[in-house]
Amino acid sequence: MAFWTDGNMMRGAKAVMGAVLAAGLIAMAAPAFAQEVAPEQLALARKYIDLTDRGAVFETTVVEVGIDTMRQIVTQNPEIIDQTNETIGDVIKEYNGRKGELLDQFARVYAMRFTLDELREIVGFYESPTGQKLAAANSEVNADIRRVLQVYTNNLRTEFFAKVRSGLRAKGVEI
Repeated sequence: MAFWTDGNMMRGAKAVMGAVLAAGLIAMAAPAFAQEVAPEQLALARKYIDLTDRGAVFETTVVEVGIDTMRQIVTQNPEIIDQTNETIGDVIKEYNGRKGELLDQFARVYAMRFTLDELREIVGFYESPTGQKLAAANSEVNADIRRVLQVYTNNLRTEFFAKVRSGLRAKGVEI
C-alpha cells in the first residue's frame, strides 16, 4: 500500500478522481441540453425557478466574479484600483439584463428531469404558503446545514484518525 504513503501519488489520484467526477457531471448534464422539451413543460420549470430564486443566484455569481477579477488585477497592479473598480462596475451593469439566460438554462435542466404533471405539482407546492415559506427559508436553512456539516466533519476527522491510529497500534504500528 505504498500508494497511500506517497503524497505525489495521492495528489495524482485526487486529480484523476476529480477529472472522472467532472466528466461524469458533464455527461449527466449533456442529455438535458441535447433534447427538446415541450414549451409548457419549460414554462412550468421556469416558473419553479422564479418561485425559488430567493438567493439571487445570478446577481450573486456576477458580483463574486467581479470581486475575484478585482483581486486578480489589483494584486498585480495596485496603482489602478480606482480604474479597475469603475470598469468592473461597468461590466457588471452589462450583465444586468442577462439573468434570464441563466435561469432559462436552469429551467431546461428541471424540464428534462420532471414530467409536465410533476412540474405542475412542484409549482403548485411552491405557490402555496408552505412552499413560499420553504423557498424563503432555503438559503438560511442551507447555511445552517453547512455549519452543522462542518462541525460533523471536524469531529469525524478527529474520531476517524483516532480509530485508524488505534487500529494501526493493534497491528504493532506506532504513528
